[in-house]
Amino acid sequence: MSETRSEVLQESRRKGAVAGVTAIAAVAAGVVIGPVTAVVLAAPAAYFGWCWWKHRAENGIRF
Repeated sequence: MSETRSEVLQESRRKGAVAGVTAIAAVAAGVVIGPVTAVVLAAPAAYFGWCWWKHRAENGIRF
């Protein structure tokens, strides 16, 4: 069963929030702890950002 448009948009907002929070955490860790930690935490941020971008592209949501 397919999702409604509002459900797809809600999922996109959730994925975007997760990607944003992980990116902010990576930057904050880089400032507070050090650049090595930022690089390690940038990998999950990049993954979640990719998932969000892919979800938007597959569902025809504009950027």
